[in-house]
Amino acid sequence: MILIGQYDSPFVRRVAIALSLYGIAFEHRPWSVFRDADKIAPFNPLIRVPTLVLDSGDVLIESAMILDYLDEQAGAAQALIASEGDERREALKICALATGFADKAVALVYERVLHKETSQAWVSRCTGQVERVLDALEADRAARPSPFWFGDAIGHADIAVACALRFAREAHAPIFAGARWPALIAHGDRCEALDVFQSIVQPFNPPK
Repeated sequence: MILIGQYDSPFVRRVAIALSLYGIAFEHRPWSVFRDADKIAPFNPLIRVPTLVLDSGDVLIESAMILDYLDEQAGAAQALIASEGDERREALKICALATGFADKAVALVYERVLHKETSQAWVSRCTGQVERVLDALEADRAARPSPFWFGDAIGHADIAVACALRFAREAHAPIFAGARWPALIAHGDRCEALDVFQSIVQPFNPPK
């Protein structure tokens, strides 16, 4: 299968890390939605990443859809998320918060680098959303003494948070100037120290 998208995207990166943890071989095409739109469009008319092209030729879009498919292939016993119950719902909530604040962090980048005149109201709104989510994730993570969010093994929640956090810290360093989210930062650093995170990484490269 083929994974399309650059690893500086927290959404592409979380899919690539899950693929690697599942031991699923894939070809990576680091295409940019800005510079390589003509290459991505035949696979995904939205021209968004991640896009996963299966060996069958079928195409999966959006990270949540892709991960749902990968979990199914891995089977419930090996999946990086609980198959049912409260733990599954809690993990999905953490993933939703992580991807939501990643969306806002990306929107802030676009506002900064693509618009000649920025809207301070929009910047304040997005920044506030990011900070409130970080506050919520900090409180949740600080209350859990386990090495990872839901125990001793890494899961989708850990990956989603770590990938979103790295992107935000690189793209919006001033937000993280203080020591406001220590449990969350420690969690991200713990994940980033793992071999799979170190092998699947790309420094933030803003669109031009």
